[in-house]
Parts: sequence; structure tokens; C-alpha cells
Amino acid sequence: MNTGVITASYIGAGALFILALSGLSHQESARRGNLYGMLGMGLALLVTIFGIVSDNYFVLLLGMAAGGAIGWYLAKRVQMTQMPELVAILHSLVGLAAVFVGYANALEHSGISGVEKNIHDIETYVGILIGAVTFTGSVAAYLKLSAKISGRPLQLPGRHLFNASLGVLAIIFGILFVQGSAAGDGLGWLVLMTLMALVFGVHMVVAIGGADMPVVVSMLNSYSGWAAAAMGFMLGNDLLIVVGALVGSSGAILSYIMCKAMNRKFINVILGGFGSATTAGGSAAVTAGDVGDINPIEADEAAQLLENAREVMILPGYGMAVAQAQHAVFEITKKLREKGVNVRFGIHPVAGRMPGHMNVLLAEARVPYDIVYEMDEINPEFPEVDVSLVIGANDIVNPAAQEVPDSPIAGMPVLQPWKGTTTIVLKRGMSAGYAGVDNPLFYKENTRMLFGDAKASVDAVLKLLSQ
Repeated sequence: MNTGVITASYIGAGALFILALSGLSHQESARRGNLYGMLGMGLALLVTIFGIVSDNYFVLLLGMAAGGAIGWYLAKRVQMTQMPELVAILHSLVGLAAVFVGYANALEHSGISGVEKNIHDIETYVGILIGAVTFTGSVAAYLKLSAKISGRPLQLPGRHLFNASLGVLAIIFGILFVQGSAAGDGLGWLVLMTLMALVFGVHMVVAIGGADMPVVVSMLNSYSGWAAAAMGFMLGNDLLIVVGALVGSSGAILSYIMCKAMNRKFINVILGGFGSATTAGGSAAVTAGDVGDINPIEADEAAQLLENAREVMILPGYGMAVAQAQHAVFEITKKLREKGVNVRFGIHPVAGRMPGHMNVLLAEARVPYDIVYEMDEINPEFPEVDVSLVIGANDIVNPAAQEVPDSPIAGMPVLQPWKGTTTIVLKRGMSAGYAGVDNPLFYKENTRMLFGDAKASVDAVLKLLSQ
């Protein structure tokens, strides 16, 4: 294939990826953004296969068939509630690919020497370093998000000194690798760095608490982008560099925005709470109220409160996703709007397990975009709200973030339904949220607890509203 055609196709694919990111920044254009991304990737694959690859087509096509089959299977079988852990484990594959490409690059004897070889070795070293951290960090995030390991932060004594030591060793090993490679050796230093980076990836993520996991997912997305960019440098592929830089920079920006939304410092999150008090375990065990203060409610009373309200705010959380109650929730919304009730949805930036999780669920249920509001838009409106309906949310509506200074979520902006007239919380029981913090909202005088499975409770309310 002509070099000019390849270059033009790569530029076109890069433009499509930029349009994809632009489209994904708004709910209304997200479907179009996904389409642009698919077209860009399809174009990139076709040009690479037919324009650059010159041998081993059978192995290439076999790998593509296997990967495509796995991707199709996952797309069909994985539930929306499992999307955060799916994203995390897919990030790990990008990191692992960067490690494999890096070692193939290091073992290749291309005959280069001098400054050019040093640059080649540095590219290889950095690519493997980023890839190894991304791989094990993403696996650890997957295990946390899927509840296969505890969501509580594992904060070992001297963890910051340990991390700093690993960073210093990475620099030293890098210098020794470049020097050794120039003399025809150095592979041992590369292996040592890889093992160290694998350990650091795990330690970095397990030290981060459950409340900050959405930021971790976004951060690992950024890491996977930089790993892809590193692969682009190692392979001399300009499009891979551009795409990796786009993913890496957009993931980093999103992580920063989310940290601001959670009143967290980005460096603190990625270093597992560097410079913060280690009170996560202590506060989580404190009960926010007495069982006698709880005001339970039945479905018929909840339906009556909703029907008699003028302003209703629905606050969805991970529990709604688990129960797959979003479609029934929208049916309730339609019934109430037919009765003249103004119904709106309030979305916290980190509701669920990853950025945009609730927005995707509501879009799936065809909830109109114009009644879905972000936290900053809706918080000032709560004093005018008659009924707030909290469905499966916990940490994002927890007053402890504002009222308990030593709470693990202290300072995190939250939705404030307790400022309205009545709050109805749909919950299975009184268990703490993902951050492991008890919720004072459940014990407030104007809160009513509708216990049970969220889907069953929503269906019962919907049936009563339909009568």
C-alpha cells in the first residue's frame, strides 16, 4: 500500500478518535461518539493489516478472530453492573501487551548503536514500566470492584517510604539497564524492574479506599493510554502514539476533574492517601445513629408521598444498577409526570463504580436527558424538593462527608436530600456503603427507609401508582 495512503488513513483515523472523545463528552452525542470511535479503529486496523503487515497473516488473523470472539461474548454476557470491573480488566490487557512488546523490542538485535540505541532502550524501559504497573494495578482494581477482595484500603506501615524506594530503584535500574544494554547485556536489570513495577501496581491500588475507586478506574484508563503510546514509540507507529496520548491525557484530565468533584487531591489518591490521617478503619466502625431512630415505610405509603408531591428528586446509585431497576424507575417517572409532578434525577459525579455509570443506565432506560442533572446543578434545589427518592445510593448521599471530620469521605461533596421535606431510601438493610462508612442520613427525622430489594420495592410502588 502506498505510504501516502497509509499516512492519510492514519490521519483520518486520528481525527475520528478525536471526534469520538468529543462526542462522548455529552449524553446526547455519546452514541455518535461511539460510532466515530468504531469507524476510526476499523480504519486503523484495515490500513495496518493490509498496508504495514507483510508476513504471518495466519497468526494475525487467528489472534484477531480469538480476540473478536471474546469481545463479542463479553459484550453479550456482561451486565451493566459489571462494566467497571470489565473496564479495569481490559486496561490490564493493554498493560500486558506493552510489557510483551517491550521485551520483544529489548530482545531484538537491530544493529543500532550509540545515542540511537540509548533512546531505543529508554523507550523500551519506560514502556515496560508503565505497562507492568498498569497490568497489576488494573487486576487489583478488578478484584476490588468485583468484591473478590475487600474495598477497604490496605495501608501498610511505611507504605510511602516503600513507594518512594521503588521509585528510586526504578531510576537506578533504568540507568543500569541502558549501560548494560550498550555493552550487550542488561536484561537482568529489566527483569528486576518489571517485577518491582508489578508489585508497585498492586500496592498502589490496594492502598486506595473504596470511595476513591472511580478515580482509580479513570486513572488506570490514563495509564493504559500512556502504555499504548509507549508501544507506539517502540513499534514506530505514529497512530498508536497519537491514540495513546489522546487516551492518556483525557483519562488524566477526567481523573483530575473527578478529584475536584470529590474534594480530593489527585496525588493523595494515587499514592493511597499520602499525607492524610489513617482513620479509615476507625471511622467506618462508628454507628451514625440508634436503631430506634429509624423510620421504616411501606410501599403504599411511599407511593402516596410521591403522588402528593410537587417536586420529586430521584437519586440513583449502584444498588439500582445491581437490581436492574432503571426501567421500572423510569415508568414511575412517567406515571408521576402524567399526574403533574415535576420529577428530576440527580447524578453524583462518582455514583456507581465508574464515571458516567448512572448516566449510561438512565440512557439505557430512555430517561430524557433534560431531566437528568449533575450534583452541582441540583444541590441548591433540595430545600424546594418535597420527596427525594434514594435508590441504592449510600456514600454519595452521606452527610458524614460534611459532619464527621475524621470520616474516610470527609470533605467529599455529596448530594443533600436531607435538606428537602422527606427522603425515602430504598435499601436492603443497614449495611455501610462501598467506603465502609455508616450513613447518618438513615437516622434523620425526615428520612423513611423502604427496606427490600430495590427492584421489588420499585415494582410495588409502580403498581400502586398505576391503580
